[in-house]
Amino acid sequence: MSDPFLAEIRMFGFDFAPRGWAFLDGTMLPIDQNQSLFKLLGTAYGGDGQNNFALPDLRGRTPMHVGNGLARGERAGIENVTLTTPEIPAHIHMAFASTQTGNKSQPEGNILAAEAAPDMAYGTYADTSLQAGTVGQTGSGMAHSNMQPFQTVNFCIAIQGIFPPHE
Repeated sequence: MSDPFLAEIRMFGFDFAPRGWAFLDGTMLPIDQNQSLFKLLGTAYGGDGQNNFALPDLRGRTPMHVGNGLARGERAGIENVTLTTPEIPAHIHMAFASTQTGNKSQPEGNILAAEAAPDMAYGTYADTSLQAGTVGQTGSGMAHSNMQPFQTVNFCIAIQGIFPPHE
């Protein structure tokens, strides 16, 4: 394997960082001992820029190429999300009813039916409220996983190597 470029990122299937490489886990490194690497990374991934700088941290993250308004080192997204009412798409719930006269005294397991006496049971009424408990919100308000299908490997960055030529 040829010498890597300094700051080159590779995936490894084993559980250790090879010599000259470090895990992409946000580790802070001292600038005075890693000047060339600092010239390439700067503080895009953290650090104070005077004494230290951070390696990228891909734990629980999906790497993404810069662009579309995202700069190098930006982080976005969350692993779990709780939807709020405005985030739920508009939708309807059909209510089934019959035009036949009802013949059951209990509502459980049955559908709405016409009343024996015509009193506009299905008519339109202004400012009409339904009996409490007739309809309501559902859900527990708990967060759900927001992660795409994945399989984990170790991402490492070359902390020793050839300084990459650039124009």
